[in-house]
Amino acid sequence: MKLGLVFGYSGAKVQIPMDLILEAEKIGYESVWSAEAWGSDAVTPIAWILAQTSRIKAGTAIMQMAARTPSMTAMTAMTLDQLSGGRFLLGIGPSGPQVAEGWYGQAYGKPLTRTKEYISIIRKILARENSLTHEGEHYQIPFVGEGSTGLGKPLKSILHGNPKLPIYTGVVTEKGAQTAAEVADGAFLVWANPDKFDLFQPALERGFSKSSDERSMEDFDFAPFVRMVMGDDLDACRREVKSQFALYVGGMGAREKNFYNDYAKRLGYVDAAEEIQDLFLTGQKQQACDAVPDQLIDDCCLVGPAEHIKEQLTRWKSAGSRGEIGTMVISATKPEELRLVAEELL
Repeated sequence: MKLGLVFGYSGAKVQIPMDLILEAEKIGYESVWSAEAWGSDAVTPIAWILAQTSRIKAGTAIMQMAARTPSMTAMTAMTLDQLSGGRFLLGIGPSGPQVAEGWYGQAYGKPLTRTKEYISIIRKILARENSLTHEGEHYQIPFVGEGSTGLGKPLKSILHGNPKLPIYTGVVTEKGAQTAAEVADGAFLVWANPDKFDLFQPALERGFSKSSDERSMEDFDFAPFVRMVMGDDLDACRREVKSQFALYVGGMGAREKNFYNDYAKRLGYVDAAEEIQDLFLTGQKQQACDAVPDQLIDDCCLVGPAEHIKEQLTRWKSAGSRGEIGTMVISATKPEELRLVAEELL
């Protein structure tokens, strides 16, 4: 099992934890990942990181599809990959309807159909076997619709990309996992219980069976995010991550369409997920945090004293040895946290 580090998107001021990233590179972490929401973008920090490192791979988790055309994403990926000597990893995802329509001004459409088309276009650009054409529900290249000049011409990338550049997608639902297994090289989960791989295994197998080539978990990187807070006070460590869970389960989407709330229910926390959402959407954010079950945090995170975290890591190590998890993508803030995980798993 490989290790990655995710540092997410910035708050009011851009911050990139280079000291932590350099430590991760030094002790053998495979990758580092950035994110974007509706503030700092995911690409610029990765360019910054690749310029200051020499071995660690760096990728986007995720670049939101509504923000960029597939061709622009392919151009960005090829450029960063070549400048870094082949160390760029491309992660994409549809985000949600509130962001796609409320921030980017784009129709949310059919996210899984869009994902398949998006990756298909990128792979065609990377392969350079023919000039680019695509006729789909979301994308038409060359564009000949309303407002077009009719002068669009199929083009082939000037830059020679890597046809094997890894492409990841963000996953929360079973259908999302199936799509990832069918067309991508890996998938991120916002969080995961390492004992409940069975929630996604059937969907992944269906996706592999629909792929254009023979594929299995041996060819696929199932990469959940794992939040980590190490400290002597277990309850205090749990509280540090509960606000993130409350935000996603309670407020990352409308009441009728919150994929993270649905996912929490699938993990076995039906009543808690409903309570968290009710509290969060009525402005009771602290109460929503308090409603996040301790067990949910213990299931999906690494929290508490070092010895307690070592015990938690045995479950993750077992999932890795079974071939269910390819990369643990750690969200940490202290070098000693990264070192503890590396000492136990690498």
